[in-house]
Amino acid sequence: MSLPAVLNCRGGMAGDRSSLGHLVIIVLVLLLALSVFFSVVIGPTGVGLPDLMAYLGGEAQALNRQNLIILEAVRLPRTAMGLLIGAALGASGAMMQGLFRNPLADPGIVGVSSGAALAAVLAIVLGPTLLSPLAALFGNLFLPLMAFLGGLGNTFLLYAIATRDGRTSTTALVLSGIAIAALTGAATGLLIFMADDRALRDITFWSLGSLSGANGTKILSILPFVSFVLLIIPFVARGLDALILGDAAAFHMGVPVQRLKRLTILAVAAACGATVAAAGSIGFVGIVVPHLLRLAIGPSHRFLLPASALGGAALLLFADTAARTIAAPAELPIGIITALLGAPVFLMLLLGRNGRRAMESL
Repeated sequence: MSLPAVLNCRGGMAGDRSSLGHLVIIVLVLLLALSVFFSVVIGPTGVGLPDLMAYLGGEAQALNRQNLIILEAVRLPRTAMGLLIGAALGASGAMMQGLFRNPLADPGIVGVSSGAALAAVLAIVLGPTLLSPLAALFGNLFLPLMAFLGGLGNTFLLYAIATRDGRTSTTALVLSGIAIAALTGAATGLLIFMADDRALRDITFWSLGSLSGANGTKILSILPFVSFVLLIIPFVARGLDALILGDAAAFHMGVPVQRLKRLTILAVAAACGATVAAAGSIGFVGIVVPHLLRLAIGPSHRFLLPASALGGAALLLFADTAARTIAAPAELPIGIITALLGAPVFLMLLLGRNGRRAMESL
């Protein structure tokens, strides 16, 4: 059976789904624009729509100094970082689900989250003591750099374990990921046991995720990795579609399966490692957004990958706006908002027919 035929069988009529795919992407672009607008103009301070219009109109001098500083140093960088992180999480989730042929997979399956968490806790607990020379050398970049290297290093370790004779087994990758996650979880728990009250507060705040530290340095540090995972979308979409038929069938269709796996895993690991390092752990975006969109527009990654990037960015910006306003002037960790939004949806999907089928294929 040809690839278009398989996609038709799984996702309905190709023409209908293609038209729907274009429509959904247009709607998501509009939704993303709305989320950007809300992210910039809504908050506990007095910056609002008139200030934004004056700023965009080149009349920044019309704003009072406080509002100008809030807009340039807080709202705009925060919105930009939310866009990048949400797009990376959404697209990475869709890639992982396509690669593992399972709609319940997420970027954490390649070890990014557990490795980044261990390295971040290591930096928080040992930064003032054993790692103080490195902490002094890198300053505010020490924690995100450690988290990024931890996530990427964990991914390389899992990839090396799961690769034999140049072939990467997705089953071995998942099972190795479970084992490595248990080991890193134990090491993380030991470090938390050793931590003092200050370190425990920092660990808790980091683990729940936040965009509050957004600035130009962080944005520039994650931009290359997020851009990479977004730029490869046109090059991996056809291959991920072909993997629906299995590795062997995809290979006979001319897809370089092993190269596709390496490219996808490394791109996802780098992008998610960078986003976790910049904003902490933010859950459910990479699972729920691609899963919901797959139900709407079908399994074709030509539409699913860009739609997931747009949907992930919009969801994260709406969640961040809610996190800043629900308990203003205090700020809720964004991970709480995404969990409250994502967990019920995920449970509904899990209890449905597609969710049960996905569980059976794990």
